[in-house]
Amino acid sequence: MSAPASPPSEVSRAPLVRLQALSKTYNLGEPGETQVLHELSLQIAHGEFAALIGPSGSGKSTLLNILGLLERPSAGGYELDGRAVQDLDDDALTEARQRQLGFVFQFHHLLPAFSALENVCLPAMARDGRISAAVRERGRALLAAVGLAQAMERSPRQLSGGMQQRVAIARALMLEPALVLADEPTGNLDTASSDEVFALLRRMHAEVGTTFLVVTHDPRLAARCDRVIELVDGRIAHDGPPPAPADRAPQ
Repeated sequence: MSAPASPPSEVSRAPLVRLQALSKTYNLGEPGETQVLHELSLQIAHGEFAALIGPSGSGKSTLLNILGLLERPSAGGYELDGRAVQDLDDDALTEARQRQLGFVFQFHHLLPAFSALENVCLPAMARDGRISAAVRERGRALLAAVGLAQAMERSPRQLSGGMQQRVAIARALMLEPALVLADEPTGNLDTASSDEVFALLRRMHAEVGTTFLVVTHDPRLAARCDRVIELVDGRIAHDGPPPAPADRAPQ
């Protein structure tokens, strides 16, 4: 892995993500029309580590899909690193998704027929059609960085849940994305493994300076982020730093 970029000493003022009055409605103009997101305006700067929280049905998954260029908004604007992306065609969306975004999911979605190293290299193979020597070397460096230097050739079936999620984090960083979207990355783990994986996310953020947006139902983890964005009924109910330790409910 090439030497990581030095993380900024403070969060850049230039927004990486800018949403302007963004809305999402399913079955628009048809019976059963349902508006899920209501005119959201939001900015996320380069280098932030933010949590996205809210009750089930609040619109978190829909917002994450839009930010990940997997769905299009029904109205409003979405700028990714200064580029309006809401009206790009499918090919341009795919290119932007590969070049600028990384994804970590609750279920790691590793391919069991591939080794840990091959799974980490998959984004580059999807982009280039092959795994080059340079990509393989970067994959080794990423697995070493997440503490799996001795497990590179193992099948996912030979790894614990926490180890599998470490592989998924390394895979998300393979193409050096500007933004990593993590959807309940610890939701399928026990408490100890959850804490280890979250600590790894924070360490990778500190070392590389990548922007992270983490969806979580766990208030302990949200409180360890630098910023908490709360959705309720498709609207932003809170956006700011997590509560001070004295204000947090006992764990």
